[in-house]
Amino acid sequence: MTIWSRITAGVVCLLMIVTAHPVYSATTLRDAAISEGDVYAKFRYRYEHVDDDLVPDEANASTLRSALGYQSGELYGFSTLLEAELVNRIFSGDFREYPGQPGSTSAVVADPDSTELNQGYLQYMGGDNRIRVGRQIITYRDAPFHRFMGTVLWRQNWQTHDAVSLQNTSLPHTRLSYAYIWNVNRIFGDDAPPVLSDFDSDSHIINIQYDRFSVAQLEGYGYFLDFDNAPAASSATIGARLHGSYPWTTTVTPLYALEYAYQRDHGANPGDYNVSYQLIEGGLKLKPAGPVASLIFKASFERLDGTGNAAFQTPLGTNHAFQGTADRFLTTPRDGIRDTYGTLIATVYGFKFIAGYHALASDRFDYDYGDELDLQLTRSINKHFTVGAKYADYDADTNATNLARNGISTVTNDVQKFWLFITASFP
Repeated sequence: MTIWSRITAGVVCLLMIVTAHPVYSATTLRDAAISEGDVYAKFRYRYEHVDDDLVPDEANASTLRSALGYQSGELYGFSTLLEAELVNRIFSGDFREYPGQPGSTSAVVADPDSTELNQGYLQYMGGDNRIRVGRQIITYRDAPFHRFMGTVLWRQNWQTHDAVSLQNTSLPHTRLSYAYIWNVNRIFGDDAPPVLSDFDSDSHIINIQYDRFSVAQLEGYGYFLDFDNAPAASSATIGARLHGSYPWTTTVTPLYALEYAYQRDHGANPGDYNVSYQLIEGGLKLKPAGPVASLIFKASFERLDGTGNAAFQTPLGTNHAFQGTADRFLTTPRDGIRDTYGTLIATVYGFKFIAGYHALASDRFDYDYGDELDLQLTRSINKHFTVGAKYADYDADTNATNLARNGISTVTNDVQKFWLFITASFP
């Protein structure tokens, strides 16, 4: 589908909606645009240090993300959202903005200087339907656990989608979602090579969620990704997820999640493969007395299948949230991954502490990749400000099979990362 046919299809959909409503005056349009609109601003300063054994020099990045947005009021169901995003180096910093960037021997910190339209869409809401046309964020799960569709929100330059998206909630406790994406604006910015800056997309996204019972919430999905400029990343994924919780007592709540997905080559992908994904997770949420507001313990096993030539991939996911926050496995190795990990989340005196440990191994041949320890501490000062620190330490296993299968790569080299950050949000 050409860009003009995509635009035409979106315009036709909106014109069909417009003709169902009376003509409105300039006065009502002005009220919706000005007096009923909202302006907002979000800022995040971050210092990131990376000590990566794969490259000669350490990286130090000091960056500020500024997001300035305007949400209009509604007029006959129509509204607009415009959001500008600016990422700037401040103070000093020596880092590579994208993999393979020439002229630097530092580690990668994927926070390029950029000024762009982060979101800009026209929205219609009527009855049980919502339609958006334009640049937007498409996700279906709580942040940051966007396994298949995400914003990569940990990075300063967020991933967004040029798309038409539809949502319907006419069935009880059910949300039906569909999106057609013609371009993906990736995190590496416009100055990066074409495949890193954008995916030229012809992709269809389907997601269905049913949440009648807290003890058993069901999600089904089909993600049919076709990238003209990255055919090897094109895939079709169909899967289902069941998760929930049960208030056993007033202070103890068991948690669980089960998920399975099947993936194969799709579109212009030159490969021929069939792989699968599984997640098994169980945990407890406790509400102790005293200063400890809550404790969450989770034990998880996640498997991304690998054939030796291809592996289960999630190119549009927020992959920073999976297989460790050191980002050694943003792309699944050809032998796949088996990630056995534990997570502790504690809220004490207003501080939120998260600790995670990952034992990472291959799916094929069952050899060790390495282990990772992740730590994070945050504190909200008031409704506007949050401060935090974060640490990730990936310790690669240099066993003979790992070296032979993966060579000199992120998988076989140690890395330590440290972050300090402060966020501000208004209003």
